[in-house]
This record gives sequence, C-alpha cells and structure tokens, in this order.
Amino acid sequence: MEYHVHRYRSACGRLELAARDYAAAEGAPVLLLMHGLTRNSADFEPLVAGLAGRYRMIVPDQRGRGLSQWDPDPDRYRPDVYAQDMLALLDGLEIRQAGLVGTSMGGLMAMVMNALRPGLARAIVFNDIGPVLDPAGLARIQSYVGPGGAMADWAEAAARTQAINEAAFPDYEDEQWLAFARRIAKDDDAGGIVFAYDPAISQSIAGDDPQTVPPDLWPLWDLLDTVPALIVRGALSDLLAAATVEEMARRHSGPFFAVEVPRVGHAPILDEPVAFAAIDAFLQQHMA
Repeated sequence: MEYHVHRYRSACGRLELAARDYAAAEGAPVLLLMHGLTRNSADFEPLVAGLAGRYRMIVPDQRGRGLSQWDPDPDRYRPDVYAQDMLALLDGLEIRQAGLVGTSMGGLMAMVMNALRPGLARAIVFNDIGPVLDPAGLARIQSYVGPGGAMADWAEAAARTQAINEAAFPDYEDEQWLAFARRIAKDDDAGGIVFAYDPAISQSIAGDDPQTVPPDLWPLWDLLDTVPALIVRGALSDLLAAATVEEMARRHSGPFFAVEVPRVGHAPILDEPVAFAAIDAFLQQHMA
C-alpha cells in the first residue's frame, strides 16, 4: 500500500514526528490508527490492506518510535503527551472528526483524546485494552521492553520476535514471525537490526506505578458513554480480562460491541478473520 509520509511538529514543538497518510477518495471518512508501546505505524499494515480505498487512514509513529524523533526527556513518554501530539497532528491536517483505532497503549490514548476533545471520535476500536490492565500482562511487558542489543540478521530478529511474542501467537509459523519482525524492527547504522523504538520508553512502564498506565481509567471510559465502541480481545490475553470487557459493556449506554479472537493473546494483529470482520462491519455502520 502506498502512502505519503507526513512530517509535523509535536504538541510541545520540540520534536519532528511522522505519520503515514494513506489516501482515499475525497470526502472518505478518516481513521486515526494508534499503535502500542513498542510498535510503530507498520504494525497496522495488515489492517490497512483490508480497509484500503474506503477510508483515509492516518497512521502515526509516536514520539520515540519509527520515523519520529526520540524524546530526550523519557518522562514525556506517556499517553497524555502522545494524545496531545495526536491532536496537533489532526489539527495540522484540518481533520475535525475521525474514527480511532487504538492497540493497547493506543487505546489508552483514545480515551485521553476523548476527554480532551469530546466529539472528536466518531467511533473507537479498542484492541485488547480497557480501563483495567492485568498485572500479569504488565509484568510480561516490563520484562522485555528496553535495551536488548542489535541483531545480526533478519533470521535472528524473527527469532527474537518469536521469543517475546510466542505466547500470544502460538500458531504462528516462520514466515509470519519474519513478517512480524520486519514491522517492528529496522536496519541500524552499524549494519545490524534493532527494534524500532527508543529503549528509554522502558522507563515509562518501569516499577509498580508506571507512567504509561494512568491510575484510574474508569472515569475516562465513562466519558465515552455514547461513543460507538468495539472491543477486540485476544482470547489468550494476559492484559485485558474478559470480566473487564463485561464491565465496560455494563457502563456504556451507546452502541457497544465486543469480539474475542481465538488462539491469540496481546495484542491481535487485526487481520485475523474474526477481528477483521468485526472491525469492517463496525466501521461500515458507524463511519458511513
């Protein structure tokens, strides 16, 4: 899929950030797709391929990831700061309303954005994230985020990707691990391969009170009361419990849908047939 790389300034004005802009026909609905903690804009390539042509899709690299500059102050690697960057991105593109798709951390950002600018989100897809994060999943993420050293070649990158994510994708085969690695890693200047994020983002999720996770997210969820919402949960997820999804549904009076992706953990890639079918139908209904 072809896209234009849009360069823009962060909300604080200190950094140059980047976003993929996938064009569609004039007047097509806009989607803003926001990745998770260690991912980048390439993470959505499989979903974009399925939705291509029907939506203008804006897919940013959050600060410290992909083509966006690293922040010299790791304390700014947190969802409220990213959310301000997203508002700056949309304002610069003169986009007043959009559908939001948020994977993990991206879903936290969607909740913050709705609180900061009610009416912005026409509909929101939450990918394996909710107002309560299971400590087991947080501990697993804390165990692998951060400095890890360069990898010699793409075979090693695929093996490292598999070692980190195998519990979430037990049915993946070699070619899928390689494709996954190519989305989350990049060639470095020394001839090796590294994951495409600033290792300092690990500081935002370290300890018992990580900055990446606000202490009480239910008030933010409650502000989404009438916004159409779709929750995609991996059946093997160790971060989003089924009971949390049930409580999200109970507290939501607007259109609410939930789907569980079998044999997948945190977080679904969103090209899984069950996930994609639910997203496609949801967007057609609420983004027309």
